[in-house]
Amino acid sequence: HRTLGYEWEKLTRLDKEEYLRESVDSFIRTRGVKVEKVTKLRIGYYIIRDFVGHGMVDVLMRDDMIEDISCDGHNVPLFVFHGKWESIRSNIIFNNEDELNSFVVTLAQRSGKQISVAAPILDGTTLEGHRIQATYSREVTTRGSTFTIRRFKNRPFTPTDLLRYKTVSPEMMAYLWLGVENGESMILVGGTASGKTSALNSLAIFIPPGAKIVSIEDTREINLPHENWIPGATRTGVGEKDSDGRSAGEIDMYDLVRAALRQRPNYILVGEVRGKETYIMFQAMATGHSTYSTMHADSVKSMVNRLENPPINCPRILLTALRNVLIQSQVKVGNDMVRRMKQIVEIVGYEPENNELITNTVYEWDPATDRFIFKGHAFLFDKIMEMRSLTNDEMMAEFDRRVEVINYLLKKDIRNHREIWNIVNSYYKDHDKTLTRLRADLAAMEVN
Repeated sequence: HRTLGYEWEKLTRLDKEEYLRESVDSFIRTRGVKVEKVTKLRIGYYIIRDFVGHGMVDVLMRDDMIEDISCDGHNVPLFVFHGKWESIRSNIIFNNEDELNSFVVTLAQRSGKQISVAAPILDGTTLEGHRIQATYSREVTTRGSTFTIRRFKNRPFTPTDLLRYKTVSPEMMAYLWLGVENGESMILVGGTASGKTSALNSLAIFIPPGAKIVSIEDTREINLPHENWIPGATRTGVGEKDSDGRSAGEIDMYDLVRAALRQRPNYILVGEVRGKETYIMFQAMATGHSTYSTMHADSVKSMVNRLENPPINCPRILLTALRNVLIQSQVKVGNDMVRRMKQIVEIVGYEPENNELITNTVYEWDPATDRFIFKGHAFLFDKIMEMRSLTNDEMMAEFDRRVEVINYLLKKDIRNHREIWNIVNSYYKDHDKTLTRLRADLAAMEVN
């Protein structure tokens, strides 16, 4: 590391691993030490694990099914949240308090930040995009240092993933595809770990290829294949906070949303709204910017209550700029905890006499059958028919074509976001030609 100096950080992971293996070989060779091959491999593994990987949690970080890793203190087993099995107790334990403190300091350094007795709480993101929350020593957590790592998935969630997990039905996905293409603003609401951001990322793949996109997040989670995309992330400040509670150099969600409006985006994606930036976001919706975000709430009513009260203070009349509310939850089906989009609700108007929003539920999940039910009418279809001068039969034919494309993705198990992106773009250019190709591909698969 000292030999390479600053060049070390510019190397790829594979180059770093190769350099360390060569260094181990050179060290053993120049000292004339006889080491068995298995022992040398073990030495190399632990050096690479600790210097290039993630130390004691490296194996967990390599498991794509693990979403969160949490440590509650030393002498306590680490717990992970598994995509299928949920919370699982691991056999990894930091037995030494100093070792855990050192690991937390390393996490902070990899996030480009510092953690200490003076500043014992850390929120950060590693270069790989993993979200870190940590506390240091016993300053604020009495069992010692703690950390939680929310893993960033290199392969973003796609519509096919939502379909495979039965979070939505093909018909719901086709409806949402039409909504995204036509710039209908949406908010996904749900509890913690209900899959809101994953669903948001999945829907964003339907944004037309020529559109300009700006995404805004506290921690980078959104991952898009679009070229005309500006990903933004907040920045913490340094030093003492001023009377407004801000440190020098701090850039928050409010700053980024305001800046985004000056960049003339067609679509704005806000990772999660919870403060004064939400008011600006709804103003953006009202001025024609298609906006997509997530929020902690469990119904349209609770969402409206949050939006109307401090610190957001958004007047109810402004909420009519929102077109869809997608309600997602973790629910129990049989013995399994699963994610389901419980409702797709349209905001269709406002009654000034009683200050109420007029809503229409398009799809609803039936817990008794674990199926999704179409409730009879979609105002989105009415709007598209008016904009494109379509008859009802033509509108339904377009909807059915999209359902067919969605079913193709599911049958072929296409989960690579760029491959899905290419199919969607092909559909936008020539839907008849694209469908002919997809049908031929399915027919060939059935013959084989």
